[in-house]
Amino acid sequence: MKKKLIAEFIGTYFLVFAGPGAMVIEEITKSITHVGIALTFGLVVTVLIYTFGHISGAHFNPAVTIGFWVRGDISLRDSLYYMSIQFVAAIAAACTLFLLFGNVASLGATLPRSSESQSFVLEFILTFLLMIVILGSAVHGKAVKSFAGISIGATVGLMAMFAGPISGASMNPARSLGPALVSGDMQHLWLYLVATVLGAIAASMVYKTLHE
Repeated sequence: MKKKLIAEFIGTYFLVFAGPGAMVIEEITKSITHVGIALTFGLVVTVLIYTFGHISGAHFNPAVTIGFWVRGDISLRDSLYYMSIQFVAAIAAACTLFLLFGNVASLGATLPRSSESQSFVLEFILTFLLMIVILGSAVHGKAVKSFAGISIGATVGLMAMFAGPISGASMNPARSLGPALVSGDMQHLWLYLVATVLGAIAASMVYKTLHE
């Protein structure tokens, strides 16, 4: 378990350091663009999955961990360990960004552009799709697992590309908690904690029905 938790810490740390970090640097330099931010999220997820997937399963996301727990793929105890280390890593990454750049762009916090209800529904749908892709590409017995990292990373990049300007395209409670907590911009945090988890749970249940 120690090796798995170390892998989850490193993976979640660099996910939050690179993704929200790209948002911070875009605010400072205006050189990355929205497309560049989306590509950063997709690429960092891809490389982290190939680096740590064989060690911990490369969750890096409490919603994904809960989705696997609902399926019975991980025990309650281990899932709590996973989620705790993911949240700690996300906070550590946000602290690093704060020390490097100051409280710029709310450290890449996920914020709704319009209403909370709009972003809530969007985050539910995005996380539902992400979890379905994870299960279909990395878990299913007939999946070509060597391409799982590409398909999951592409999904994250795609979702960030079109939904990022509206809801922030979090799909990940840890990714949202770290920057929100350290920047102090926590007004809308609840929706990114709840909608993402509900989306992952719904996807796990639907996927189980499809493949029973």
